[in-house]
Amino acid sequence: MRARVLVLALVAALLVPAGLARAAGEPAVRLSRAQAGTGGSVTVHGSGWRPRALLMILICGQSVPFRGVPGGTNSCANADGRAVTTDADGRFRRELPVAEPPVPCPCVVHVATATGARAQADAVFQVAGHAVEPLPAQPGGARPAALTDARLDGSDGLLTWFGAPPARTLVLTVGNVGTSALRDPVFQVGTAHGVFAPRWEERQWRGTIPPGGRARVGLPVELPAGAHGDYTVSLKYGGRVMAEQPWAVGRPWGVTLFWILVCLVVPAAVFRAGMTLVDHLRPRGAAPRRLRLRLPAVALRLPLTRTSGGRGSPAPPPLPWFTPDADPGALSAPHDDRLPGREASP
Repeated sequence: MRARVLVLALVAALLVPAGLARAAGEPAVRLSRAQAGTGGSVTVHGSGWRPRALLMILICGQSVPFRGVPGGTNSCANADGRAVTTDADGRFRRELPVAEPPVPCPCVVHVATATGARAQADAVFQVAGHAVEPLPAQPGGARPAALTDARLDGSDGLLTWFGAPPARTLVLTVGNVGTSALRDPVFQVGTAHGVFAPRWEERQWRGTIPPGGRARVGLPVELPAGAHGDYTVSLKYGGRVMAEQPWAVGRPWGVTLFWILVCLVVPAAVFRAGMTLVDHLRPRGAAPRRLRLRLPAVALRLPLTRTSGGRGSPAPPPLPWFTPDADPGALSAPHDDRLPGREASP
């Protein structure tokens, strides 16, 4: 009997930690209070999340736990949401301000991953003083199905060539093969670059698709600035991928041209500025002398010289730009000490 008790205790000791580890692997959310008014706050505790995961915490209306947010983030108080990163054990603690969601309650505190594998958890919360209305009848028989004519409409402009975010519109025909009307469905549009996992974003389409009917649906798709390469655009509804469309994004060559011009213009401008600075800092005496054209003294004394025409030939007339009174050669000519009446020897 005693040996049987010891065996049962050993089995329990082995199973209980395994059960706790299994429970810890499921994301869970716990609130410090179940009700608070606008302007107050509530402390959100989480466990069982991925280590070092980035989470988004929101207060959403028209929602119940374990069903997600039927209206998407459009029914949440997005401006007052908070982000938090889990620790190494997948736990977190965050203070969340209480704000009224744009739709009536029942409300929940919705926690979901912002990156990586999708995970979410909800906790019931009542916003004091906020309206409460019954949940709208959600047709369980609505089953949207995408036909095989999905395409990406749009083109790149001049700004996209210089690095602006590329944008397209995913257009496809969605049919309702269920027995109930599909009203204002919220789709998930994902963009994946190469072999990386897609990044999902919620897009709501305004309209109603009757049972057995179809409608043309257009959802905007936008990539980050400077994106280029091969992308894949996916459409998902209710956890099921409905369509995929490849998207080849060209390289923004305008950015490359801009940097080439910068590499050419900036060095030239720096060199020009440096030469101007050197010219201003150079001493005055070091400036190069300017060449001045001076008239030789021989040319100034031309009226006193004789030609080779022979003895007694008259002197040539003065140059036209020198008058007899202002002849510099006459003023500066040396004194002629020859005696009058004697002629110079040949």
